[in-house]
Amino acid sequence: MSDFIHSGWGLFVAVATVVSLVACLALLIIAARRRVMANDNTTGHVWDEDLRELNNPLPRWWMWLFVITVVFSAIYLAFYPGLGTYAGTLKWTSVNQYEAEQERARAAMAPVYAQFAAMDAAALAKNEQAMGIGQRLFLNNCAQCHGSDGRGSRGFPDLTDRDWLGGDSHDYIKTVIAEGRTGVMPPLGAALGGSEDVRNMAHYVMSLSGSPHNSAWAQLAKPKWGVCAACHGPEGKGNQALGAPNLTDRIWLHGWGERAIAGVITNGINNVMPPQGKLLTAEQIHVLGGYVWSLSQGTAVAASGN
Repeated sequence: MSDFIHSGWGLFVAVATVVSLVACLALLIIAARRRVMANDNTTGHVWDEDLRELNNPLPRWWMWLFVITVVFSAIYLAFYPGLGTYAGTLKWTSVNQYEAEQERARAAMAPVYAQFAAMDAAALAKNEQAMGIGQRLFLNNCAQCHGSDGRGSRGFPDLTDRDWLGGDSHDYIKTVIAEGRTGVMPPLGAALGGSEDVRNMAHYVMSLSGSPHNSAWAQLAKPKWGVCAACHGPEGKGNQALGAPNLTDRIWLHGWGERAIAGVITNGINNVMPPQGKLLTAEQIHVLGGYVWSLSQGTAVAASGN
């Protein structure tokens, strides 16, 4: 009932529920008093010339089954929430039930996670059981954005390469999983001077990675690179402390080409990685962080585990 903005709605639901139960009982009493008519026990409705609807009373077994249903409903509403804002004598809530089940699951898994607590990312990556658990956690909580293989998609980072915006350590990965991350690229179209300057800067950005570009337009943008260098650095190699990407590689999170890059320069970007700290325990995040770290290590980790 917390979705209702006025307490009157809770009273309305409670009254409507009680009236409905009373109405059911009243209907049963009325139907039970009907008797078979001596002469013509029909309702007067006729179909297909000779098919008549009889006016027989309800069968006793059906009536008592209905009574039991109504009585059960009343008992249920006394113990559990259902009458508006009334919480029920047992004070049961779905949140409490969920938290209790989560706590039981944590207690059952505690011995399993305990053996991984002292392991660093490299040790976790070599442990088959840890990687199995980490993969399951990843599929349940991360694959919706980063893909089941961790390769991401446009706007969602590829976790299998070594292009890390903020850092690649196990501790940093765990922090991002727990607290989330917001990446902001401010719109710079006006600061550069207009659409033509944005186009030129897009080609200059492409030139940093050796991608096909118009060199004349790129040279026109070079004097204004200082607007972007504040975050991406004078050489465009980025700044992990700010989360600014390296523009000299050929990894494009938001698309490649003049149109895509110009769109980012003009409109900016606001990427959000939601925090998972309230959904996952510290032990789960430790193992999941190790799994995510392993995704970018390629064959090196696999070879060291043999």
